[in-house]
Amino acid sequence: MAQKPSIPKGTRDFSPEEMMRRTYIFDTIKSVFRLFGYAPLETPAMENLSTLLGKYGDEGDKLLFKILNSGDYGSKLSDEELRQASKISEKGLRYDLTVPFARYVVQHQSEIVFPFKRYQIQPVWRADRPQKGRYREFYQCDVDVIGSKSLLSEVELVDIVSRVFSKLGISVTLKMNNRKILYGIAESIGHADKMIDITVAIDKLDKIGLDNVKAELRERGIDDAAINKLQPILELSGTNEEKLCKLSSVIAESSTGMKGIEEMRTIFDTVETLGIALTPELDLSLARGLNYYTGAIFEVKANDFQIGSISGGGRYDDLTGIFGMPGMSGVGISFGADRIYDVMLGLDLFPKELACSTKVLFTNFGVEEQMAAMKLITELRNRGVATEIYPEAAKMKKQMEYANRRGIPYVVIIGSEELQRGVATLKDMLSGEQREVRFDELPSIL
Repeated sequence: MAQKPSIPKGTRDFSPEEMMRRTYIFDTIKSVFRLFGYAPLETPAMENLSTLLGKYGDEGDKLLFKILNSGDYGSKLSDEELRQASKISEKGLRYDLTVPFARYVVQHQSEIVFPFKRYQIQPVWRADRPQKGRYREFYQCDVDVIGSKSLLSEVELVDIVSRVFSKLGISVTLKMNNRKILYGIAESIGHADKMIDITVAIDKLDKIGLDNVKAELRERGIDDAAINKLQPILELSGTNEEKLCKLSSVIAESSTGMKGIEEMRTIFDTVETLGIALTPELDLSLARGLNYYTGAIFEVKANDFQIGSISGGGRYDDLTGIFGMPGMSGVGISFGADRIYDVMLGLDLFPKELACSTKVLFTNFGVEEQMAAMKLITELRNRGVATEIYPEAAKMKKQMEYANRRGIPYVVIIGSEELQRGVATLKDMLSGEQREVRFDELPSIL
């Protein structure tokens, strides 16, 4: 019995039509990255397990795909040795692009010019439970600059976000916060040790309302005096500058918090001075993977489509420390290609011409007509027009159906009568209009 073809759960095939749309997203993002001087980098699909383990926390470690050592390695081992998994698996598929990037920077530090600006668009793998919008294999589009603490890098990232989504036609909101501000808030209310608890509760403000957030803070061991100090922060509104002013009065005692406010003020002022089209919005409930970031953090939401964040990132002060090279500050942002695809599909934002890889189809009614068509096809291809010929002589109806189903916008018909007169019939498949065109005029018309 023939085997029924299938692919592993949580992975996907992409049809030519889907690939053309995905390529459009990747090419748009890359063109903006290059505009800012970022250079491409690729790392292997698999890394040594020692590189990956312990970098993503216990939960992350469980989601690593481990790879068996190649060949018949396992057959030579005793049962006891097989139980010791590390003997049969020393490699794993990369879980993200950030840890391999850190590994690359440390391994190649003598060849790299710092600050090092790189972008990377590659698939990553997670042994997660597959569900809608969550896959075991998916692409990440990362852009990072490492080896500089300058806030100009954050400003550049705001500009990159603005340009990418403007080019893709997606209306977005860019929310920003600062890890130092979050620490300052916790410190000012006397609970520096409970920074994560406080942030997790604040994060639910939009969903559950002020009273429920206060109740949750009490459950997490925050006393009423501290909650009362926190209330003005929870009720912050107004412009970024107004929010920063109110914040300053509440967390004035925290030098770390005040440094965070100063950083955000610099970023916001510079963005405004440069006239960057997208104005970031200070959002104190924004936390993003707290243990990882040390400064400004970013998150991008689509305004007209219900979906999670479509881009996010932040400043980290010690990315390479895990590989023995401390003190390397960097900042980066990642664009979620799969979610961006869903938004663009849902809002019908893909250019119509992406649907067809071929612009012109020549019909085929026999050997002589075929040779005349091939000469014209060569001329069109030399001019950069994607052209093909129906591969064998067939009835007109069949050839037209093929052009329709492929979404090819133009068909050139050369029959025996046209051949004698040196003309072709050019048919516009969208409008249905057709006209006669001389062979020598055809390339410039198309």
